[in-house]
Amino acid sequence: MRSALSRVCGLILLAWGLGFVLFAVTLPQPAGEERTDAVVVLTGGAGRIERGLEVLKRGWSRQLLVSGVDHSVKPHEFALEYRVRPSRMACCVTLGYQAIDTRSNAEETAEWLRHERVKSVRLVTSDWHMRRARMELDRMAPEGVAIVADAVRTRPSFSALLREYNKLLARSIAGALGAR
Repeated sequence: MRSALSRVCGLILLAWGLGFVLFAVTLPQPAGEERTDAVVVLTGGAGRIERGLEVLKRGWSRQLLVSGVDHSVKPHEFALEYRVRPSRMACCVTLGYQAIDTRSNAEETAEWLRHERVKSVRLVTSDWHMRRARMELDRMAPEGVAIVADAVRTRPSFSALLREYNKLLARSIAGALGAR
């Protein structure tokens, strides 16, 4: 009995380890010039907001949602910080203040996608965070919305990758069990 249990535990550990290596060496990449109705940036990492604004500037998307903005940030402060013209802020940039984590980013984004009647969206977040962010958004986005993953390249630490991999596994298992 103990031998069978040891083998099962060993196989689980081996699968986890191989999965982690695969996760770490195949981080998502930036998207190309695909055009989408909108771009959504999840705050929390360097280069994310700049990438979203670049997508808007290049005309690859018509509108931008920045999800997870701190409540203390005012639109004019954001515009000054990122050099966004007032006319661009007025027409095309929405600051979302509802989200505090990846799951609530997906909730905030899904609500905004429904409200704006978006049919295609470019999701911008860090490469190490993209898989979980995409999984959460896939679960909550309105049916039929096409999602283009646009990962910002980073140099994550081993511990950051390990934490994110475990979070991804936990959320995948919870999703498979029907937990929200």
